[in-house]
Amino acid sequence: MPPVPASDRRRRTCLAPHTPKRLPPGPGRGTVEHMITQRALLLDVDGTLVDSTYVHVWTWVRALAEAGAPVPFVDVHRRIGKDGSTIVEELLDIAGIDDDEERESIAGRAKDLHGEYYAEQAESLRVLPGARDLVRGAKEQGWITVLATSAPPSEFAEARELLDIDDYVDAVTTGEDVDRAKPDPTIVEIALERSGVDAADAVMVGDATWDAIAATKLGIRSVAVRTGGIGDSEFRAAGFSEIVDDAAAVLDLLNAGRL
Repeated sequence: MPPVPASDRRRRTCLAPHTPKRLPPGPGRGTVEHMITQRALLLDVDGTLVDSTYVHVWTWVRALAEAGAPVPFVDVHRRIGKDGSTIVEELLDIAGIDDDEERESIAGRAKDLHGEYYAEQAESLRVLPGARDLVRGAKEQGWITVLATSAPPSEFAEARELLDIDDYVDAVTTGEDVDRAKPDPTIVEIALERSGVDAADAVMVGDATWDAIAATKLGIRSVAVRTGGIGDSEFRAAGFSEIVDDAAAVLDLLNAGRL
């Protein structure tokens, strides 16, 4: 099957187009329509809204070991959130696999096993504290909400069903939209495009350093949540402007007018 053109992929998962709101004519405005600046909340999913980070760690460790490239948990954990192919390539380096043919074989096997093992763990996934309330609260306050993930469609479908927040989500992205995930900024760029706002009017929320790195490349401010197990010093070095415990604390920032 030929690859899907990027322009077509970008249209696939957008739930609704967005245009800036306009105020009707009124006192002090004459007949000129004034624009209300809309803002967008771009939300990572794994580790930010759904407690899946350590499920990914365990299933990658298990898959790589079975494929012939055992690696420490810590080396997997610090890479979660990156593109799956990049994760595997870097971990094969750590495992000392140098032969190109062997690397290709192990990489393919590990990816297949990871998908299989992750699917087996779907029932263990949980919604993180405040995740639903954040999405609902942002939407009710007039924010455009976008689930900005590069997860494979099957994994995203599980998270989406678990979250049960489609009524409050304006657009989504998945791994079908890009060839490379964060820290490559493309997935965030597509999420921003689907929100219909400028970078200055968007905020990225994520649990991994890659979220801030990708967002910063586009001029988007970012907020870190600690639910992925990353330390504050790493968050600060990556460029996050705020660091909070979880999605519930992000909603507190939003309610206080600090986003």
